[in-house]
Amino acid sequence: MSEQKYEETQLYRIRHSAAHVMAQAVVEFFPEAKYTIGPPVENGFYYDFDLPRPLTPEDLEKIEKRMRQIVSGNHLFVKKVISASEAKEIFKDQSYKLELIEGLEKGGFDEYGNPLKEKPEISIYQHDTFTDLCRGPHVESTKQINPQAFKLMSVAGAYWRGDEKNPMLQRIYGTAWEKPAELEHYLWQLEEAKKRDHRKLGKELGLFYFSEDIGPGLPIFTPRGEMMRYLMENYVRDVQTRYGFQHVWTGNLVKEDLYKRSGHYDNYKDSMFPPMVDENVSFRLKPMNCPSHMTLYNEMGRHSYRELPLRFAEFATLYRYEKTGELNGLTRVRALTQDDCHTFCTEEQIEQEFSLDLQVIQEVLNRYKFTDYKVRLSLRGEGGKYVQDDEKWTKAENALRAALIANKIDYYEAEGEAAFYGPKADFIARDVLGREWQLSTIQVDFIQPARIGCTYVGEDNAEHTPVVLHRAVTGTTERFLGVIIEHFAGAFPVWLAPVQAVLVPIADRHIEYSQQVAADLRKKGIRVDVDSRSDRMNAKIRDAQKMKIPYMLVVGDAEAENNQVALRLRNGENPGAMAVADFIARVRQDVEDGN
Repeated sequence: MSEQKYEETQLYRIRHSAAHVMAQAVVEFFPEAKYTIGPPVENGFYYDFDLPRPLTPEDLEKIEKRMRQIVSGNHLFVKKVISASEAKEIFKDQSYKLELIEGLEKGGFDEYGNPLKEKPEISIYQHDTFTDLCRGPHVESTKQINPQAFKLMSVAGAYWRGDEKNPMLQRIYGTAWEKPAELEHYLWQLEEAKKRDHRKLGKELGLFYFSEDIGPGLPIFTPRGEMMRYLMENYVRDVQTRYGFQHVWTGNLVKEDLYKRSGHYDNYKDSMFPPMVDENVSFRLKPMNCPSHMTLYNEMGRHSYRELPLRFAEFATLYRYEKTGELNGLTRVRALTQDDCHTFCTEEQIEQEFSLDLQVIQEVLNRYKFTDYKVRLSLRGEGGKYVQDDEKWTKAENALRAALIANKIDYYEAEGEAAFYGPKADFIARDVLGREWQLSTIQVDFIQPARIGCTYVGEDNAEHTPVVLHRAVTGTTERFLGVIIEHFAGAFPVWLAPVQAVLVPIADRHIEYSQQVAADLRKKGIRVDVDSRSDRMNAKIRDAQKMKIPYMLVVGDAEAENNQVALRLRNGENPGAMAVADFIARVRQDVEDGN
């Protein structure tokens, strides 16, 4: 089973061709421009230029207008294969192109600077007055680029070939679609994403902060943020326990030698924090759990096939030395709490354990209203750092495919996305804006258990190496929290809201009754605050709505006399006065329904 590759789609060709049209317009406005590369990317395209002056928003408007004129000319995109000497003559005034041609001539790199196994052909594409060094593909003619379905978005700095030692170029980003409605939807999506940005909402809702005093990539959580962490982790813990997983704890520090045995050191050391050395022993902050869980398996004594499967789960804070420039709010941090599970089983149990993991993942994703997701079978690819053991890789890949097919899971294969020790099934969910997030994963590992020395005594009374299934449901608490903040726009379901209700006394004389009701609600497990400020009632309600608290309970004379609360909802609905007991019943029903 496979998914059509982006490079094979008409949309890819449209975006690639739009990049060439943009380059033509830029060169017309700046004849002395040096142009480099212009590939399609997710949702659009870009092109890098060495220009005599910085571009302005007015420049982008002119370039975009000229692009529409070029597109309306119905110019053919014509490919021509040429020699290196011909290419050098054509691009004799384009220094960056000459550098690319030299790479192509040597056979080491393509026109984008990507390494190649074989010496490539050198080709150019021509349309109208513009010629570019390019391997394609492109649309047949500029008429296939809808003039109302593309837009130039921004300008950014970019080093030539991503190397800070090279010249800084100006990168123009654009987006292109097949239909104007698709462009309109994408632009709406971008605006909506800005409103939902978890970094913005996280601060507004008082959930978490980043402090320069603590350091980049190290979030700190408020009482409300920690309540959400607790709710998220406790929910998954309860689900896992119900499915037969046992929770363990393996600490934060590990001797470096263990990672050398597992293979993580050779493949992962750049992502580890520097070692801490004590009496010539090097320790590392733990970046992953699997070697520790396998060590725990060994320390628990000799195992029999009758004990398997043995399922370990842990909410462990891991530490990864991410580059500062790659940090991004909660979705890319240096301290991350992973809902990690490792199942030790026999080869014959792989399918049943995959099915069990699948049930856990489906239940949890459905609870968070991620019902639209696809599965990517991530395999080895060319040039990656993978443990060399073809036999075990083949067994793992075949076992994972068989488990996916047995569970009637539609999937597509992607080379180069596997873990260094084995293939994996990655669950990629769409949020309410249609954006894709990899959330869950199940990995089959025939390699690490042998390297760590894990064994069990089989029915034949001989020693065997167990297979380990690595599984994460939400991935990490921090990243998943960032995703669901944006998914729900901060208006979390009642069961997940850090504060479920706020009591709003109309006057000071109603505060005592409000505090009494709050105490009763807390005894029933409802998370509630009392807004006893001297502000007017409407101001308190507006503030509660801004904080996206599900229920506002207004209390006046009538409510205090009749043991009632006047209910208002964050969406503006006003159900009115009801008995406290009826409100408690409503909360319980909303929690059960996942509202």
